[in-house]
Amino acid sequence: MSERLRVLLVGATGLIGRTIIARSPELPHVILQGLARREIAFPPGTRMELVLAERGEWPGIIEQLAPDAVICALGTTHRKAGSQEGVREVDHDLVLEVAQAAKKAEVRNFVQISSVGADAFSRNSYLKVKGETERDLRALRLKRLDIMRPGLLRGRRQNDLRPVEMAGQVLAPLADMLLVGGRTKYRSIRAYDVASAALGFATAKAAGQFIHEHDAIMRMAREFERGLAAKAEADVG
Repeated sequence: MSERLRVLLVGATGLIGRTIIARSPELPHVILQGLARREIAFPPGTRMELVLAERGEWPGIIEQLAPDAVICALGTTHRKAGSQEGVREVDHDLVLEVAQAAKKAEVRNFVQISSVGADAFSRNSYLKVKGETERDLRALRLKRLDIMRPGLLRGRRQNDLRPVEMAGQVLAPLADMLLVGGRTKYRSIRAYDVASAALGFATAKAAGQFIHEHDAIMRMAREFERGLAAKAEADVG
């Protein structure tokens, strides 16, 4: 594609969002836009247009921006939200509001960062909300919907130590060796790879609905990196 792709990132303050932002200097073919409620500390060299607005204004702003693709990396925790209802308000309600606005704006690609094990009928409240969100996103019949289900994310979270998760990240590479066959979907994954795959799915052309677990996410991450390398080589040449 010769023209630059306009990609809107919603959920820029989390691990995946910050990883995508940090990679913006490597993406000359992408106009990266962000939508947030508060200021974000950008790393040096960031190439991104950031719109600050209250949640109630987001649908109208998304319609005005009319991006080619949306990467939705919204997510919170019980500790941050204060209650299970607070988690649902972000992980389900706000995600659906963003998706509905994207549909109205005729956005071509919508990429949702979900979680391995997401299931609307799960007894685990976190996975249940993620599953219900996936179900309701599919019902919107977006032009192209990519649902990514990564396992434990490996990467440094800003101002969010999560001791148990940190310990899990240290042990994850060893545990991953035991997850083979049908259990590979539970393997941990670098935030960098999830970010690469999300950007790759945001540029995909085929219409439809797709669910991607560990192996599919890694394949797209590698494909995206190869594409970046080819573009860089062509620019030098």
